[in-house]
Amino acid sequence: MEKIDFKDRKILYQLDLNSRQPFSLIGKKVGLPKTVVSYRISRLKELGIIKNFYTVIDIYKLGFIMMRFHYKYQYTTPKIEKEIIDYFVKHTNSTLVASTKGIFNLKVIKIIKNINDFYNKWQETQKKFGYYFQDKTSSLFINEMYYTPSYLLLNDYDKEKREKVTLIGRGKQVEIDDMDFKILKLISSNARMQMTDIAQKLGSTTHTVRYKIKKLKQSGVIQGFRTDIDITRLGYHIFRVNIFLKDYKQRNKIINYIKFNPNLIFIDTYTGDADLEVEFYLEDMNQLHQIMQNLMGKFPDAISYYKHLNIIKYHKFLYMPTE
Repeated sequence: MEKIDFKDRKILYQLDLNSRQPFSLIGKKVGLPKTVVSYRISRLKELGIIKNFYTVIDIYKLGFIMMRFHYKYQYTTPKIEKEIIDYFVKHTNSTLVASTKGIFNLKVIKIIKNINDFYNKWQETQKKFGYYFQDKTSSLFINEMYYTPSYLLLNDYDKEKREKVTLIGRGKQVEIDDMDFKILKLISSNARMQMTDIAQKLGSTTHTVRYKIKKLKQSGVIQGFRTDIDITRLGYHIFRVNIFLKDYKQRNKIINYIKFNPNLIFIDTYTGDADLEVEFYLEDMNQLHQIMQNLMGKFPDAISYYKHLNIIKYHKFLYMPTE
């Protein structure tokens, strides 16, 4: 665990709200000169707390769909598990690969454009590694709500800002051209990439690139620019909770209640699995149990039971296919 002060936390908070912000603007918001902000961000990178800056892209607006897979291992060795992880990481349509602890060992999210191509790759996976999967589930992604990283501000967060949410997975499909797609690929894992560098790589002009990014934001294809923070270096763990309801009509009431928890980051909707999925950044398991006991006490007639996963490590995390 790395020790950082409250100014560092405020810088991380601003970067996760909008990682394309100029350092001068972040400095005004946190009360530090631009040079000091730059130094602190460089130090946070050196410590491994900031891994990279990424762009949140609503892939559904581009005509793709997303499928999530959970796998439970059997008969594996560390070498075989690494082979399985590397296999999924190398897949160009895999956007998330994570090792987990709990009811499953591996989480994979894939972006799908052609169902036949997907099925062929699924068969390939089964032929290659099916023997090592004791259990597996698949579910279709519907939408994701992302909440501001209030946990970084400890008890000094603004509760009203918990009302602000980034939503992906809804809305009409948007037509984009080849250059738009290339821009999205470039900034998907490098949100702070300069306009001049993007233009140079694409053989275009900064004016054109700036205009296209603006249009992609206006259409909702680009939902934001965030920061990949290694929260384990700050003493936190990622807990994903699957909540099963006995009264589905109270789902929205539960969401409206739980969203004010500063440690809540995501609320996701998938088909064929839990009725409600939430993700917390917490210090330990006891904190998770306290939150869930409080929630079940608040909605005793709505919640049947819950399961949880501890996400140990992300091996791949993007919002765009690599090809």
